[in-house]
Amino acid sequence: MTDRETRFREIAERYLPEEALRTIRARAARHDAENSFAADDLADLRELGYLTVFVPAEFGGPGLTLNEVARLQQRLATAAPATALAVNMHLMCTGVVRALHERGDTSLDWVFEDALAGEVFAFGISEPNNDWVLQGSNTRAVPTDDGGYLLSGVKIFTSLTPAWTRLIVHARDDSDPSAPMIVYGFLDRDAGGIEPSDDWDVMGMRASHSRATVLTEAPMRPERVSRRIPDGPNPDPLTFAITANFQLLVGAVYAGVAKRALDLAAQALGERSSAKRGVTLAEVPEFRVRLADAHRTYLGAAAQLDAYTRDFDERADHGAGWPLRLVSARLAAGEAARTCADAALQCAGGRAFSNASELARLYRDAAASIFHPPGADAARPMFAAALLDD
Repeated sequence: MTDRETRFREIAERYLPEEALRTIRARAARHDAENSFAADDLADLRELGYLTVFVPAEFGGPGLTLNEVARLQQRLATAAPATALAVNMHLMCTGVVRALHERGDTSLDWVFEDALAGEVFAFGISEPNNDWVLQGSNTRAVPTDDGGYLLSGVKIFTSLTPAWTRLIVHARDDSDPSAPMIVYGFLDRDAGGIEPSDDWDVMGMRASHSRATVLTEAPMRPERVSRRIPDGPNPDPLTFAITANFQLLVGAVYAGVAKRALDLAAQALGERSSAKRGVTLAEVPEFRVRLADAHRTYLGAAAQLDAYTRDFDERADHGAGWPLRLVSARLAAGEAARTCADAALQCAGGRAFSNASELARLYRDAAASIFHPPGADAARPMFAAALLDD
């Protein structure tokens, strides 16, 4: 076993031991059926120190790398994908700050202190009808005399809605019409002007409670303003760190879904038999091929995630090729989750069609992968342009 594998086993045993995984997996079906938020999972993970894994050692945390945290998230997703996706958004925020800190930007180091103090961070970037994502915003930011802002707009899919206390957001400042700016910063849950939606009855990832959040002149304190970036495609270390952590950690969750689906598919083939052939379905060529193809799809996605998280940790210089790699890894993981869940349903047979089946839940959870930005259609022009445009 390599030193890297030995270290990860120690990390997993410390922050996500088998006993905790079994407990979290045992709750997942109930949370899905009841459409309830996985508050008990979050409490257990907090007790294990899971919410502080990105905090550097000099601040009192373990200082895990993006590669290590992504592997933990894959592990958690094999037990409860919705819990993993919800916690992802807190980890994404702390991971962004860790990336900036390592690159010499200490302006957001207060996030580490808040995370250690038990604050829960969430991701408030996605908006209705905003396919610019990080490069634009439909939320309006009105400057205040003290250097802060009042934000008004709607953020969608803000995971951890019942629990978050800090929300990373962006909004457009049009106070100078000739030079609109995209403002990035954090909102405090108790500051006012924040109204979470109660509407959450979705097909998959139900326990994440990724509800919409309505902002009505929500105050962003001056010290919580992180960036003012010109509207449009203007590179910045903050947006790069957000893109990297979001794409790779979301991809990790769906890789975990794929892995669990494959394990359940293999188990089902060993348990089912063919009366016509007198053997288990694990010995029937058609089923072996179906499982093999799904396994190959998963391995390719997992390899991308492993390579690109390590590249990010080691600050590889991919230049303009970074967005291609990050988005590709997340799209591949989503495709692997959907492919493996579909194959697993066929391997398990009609019993998997029951709502009581874990595979039915995994199939629905995997479907959520098509909604993370950018979608495949939005990303295709970027991949084509890399080869065809001068």
